Amino acid sequence: MYPDISLTDLHQTMETAWEAFLSFRKTSPAQRAALLRRIAHKLEHSGDELIRMAMQETHLPEGRLKNERGRTCFQLTSYADACEQGIWLEARIDTALPERVPPRPDIRKMNTALGPVVVFGASNFPFAYSTAGGDTATALAAGCPVIVKAHPAHPETSAFVAQLISEAVAETNMPSGVFQHVFGASFEVGKALVMHPYTKAVGFTGSFSGGKQLYDWAQQRPEPIPVFSEMGSTNPVFILPEKLAVQSDWLAEQLAGSITLGVGQFCTNPGLIITTESEGLDAFLQALSTRIRAVQPSPMLHAGISQAYQLHREKGLSQPGVSLLSTADQAPANGEGQPTIAVVSGATFLANPQLHKEVFGPYSLVIRCADQAQMNEVALSLDGQLTCSLMATEADLQAHTKLTDIVSIKCGRLNVNTVPTGVEVCWSMQHGGPFPATTDSRFGSVGPDAIRRFVRPISYQNVPQTFLPDELKDSNPLKIPRVENGRLA
Repeated sequence: MYPDISLTDLHQTMETAWEAFLSFRKTSPAQRAALLRRIAHKLEHSGDELIRMAMQETHLPEGRLKNERGRTCFQLTSYADACEQGIWLEARIDTALPERVPPRPDIRKMNTALGPVVVFGASNFPFAYSTAGGDTATALAAGCPVIVKAHPAHPETSAFVAQLISEAVAETNMPSGVFQHVFGASFEVGKALVMHPYTKAVGFTGSFSGGKQLYDWAQQRPEPIPVFSEMGSTNPVFILPEKLAVQSDWLAEQLAGSITLGVGQFCTNPGLIITTESEGLDAFLQALSTRIRAVQPSPMLHAGISQAYQLHREKGLSQPGVSLLSTADQAPANGEGQPTIAVVSGATFLANPQLHKEVFGPYSLVIRCADQAQMNEVALSLDGQLTCSLMATEADLQAHTKLTDIVSIKCGRLNVNTVPTGVEVCWSMQHGGPFPATTDSRFGSVGPDAIRRFVRPISYQNVPQTFLPDELKDSNPLKIPRVENGRLA
């Protein structure tokens, strides 16, 4: 029903995007903001047909999808506001000093759009991280045309949303090539999109193997380009002794809900729970086990994810030294993910790299460390993470400063007494982290700062006012924040 795009048509798509870029990059932030708000309006009023379509393709429940659509509309409007505010432009002005020896010329700098951006839709968020998601919204805000490759798990949903975006492009009088939508289940299509000379950046949310492959292709080009891949994480949760002793039941409730939220199909799912042998541990494990047994298995997004979960779950449980703590009492049907908690010692975890790998689904591994020194060693052994969490009292934090220092270099977001699932769309959010959580830890995919992924700086030296972009003119017609001669104006 949705055949892969041919390489001939793909080339034409990229040529159209490049032609659109030449004019789109010159549109004002207000014009681009109007486009984003129009997309949000159309998505918000898309009705129940879109929700039913997504339910059929993803097995996600109606309430979850309606909430996600609302989140996506909020993302679009918040990025529209940020686009107009202009903080992401990072405008800098150093006026001429002709009397200085040697004289200083007039120099002005700002960020400018990179060019066409290829976005690979995510499987687990058909709205918020797919066709009209954050990568698309922030690239458009930056002035970059977008080419979305639909995720094969929900092609009809993607096509429906793509039509809404195309209508919004026309209704705001933008060039038609500002947004294009293609299908491609084969690796060849993905590779051709990344390798095409008109592609200037890539956005991706998905598996490590997929994201790393896109990154490798991009570095093999005659002109390497940035790839912003968010590739998952085990999101370790460290439970410190005093917190465990006084709130074991609360900890179990919070973590059980986070582990099984959305059948564990969140990139911020807590896949590791790390603690030490201490008072309250047995009570915590009992409470966690009770809650996990009560959770009913639910359908996963599609057969591929379900099969991968079963494979990785069984592989994890079969490792020497790993014991099963609990699973859901109800047996899973075909395609359902069975909530699972396993337990291992700190020494065994340190000795087995397989246990460090993400199991994407409602699975978490409890690591019982002998003491605080071993917990620090476990923390040091971890790869880069999207999030790390500390469940701790103030006294715990004061007594474990070394652990806090270690985890802060391992993650993009450090949580205290909150679970990692749930990513707020705001200026201060960092949804990214050191490799292999993402391919570029300097940037995140959530919040207005995500616009900065798709721009590059350009300086103007001794350029007359008439020929300067509005962002850098003395009169500051866009009323954006700027640093002028070293002072924030």
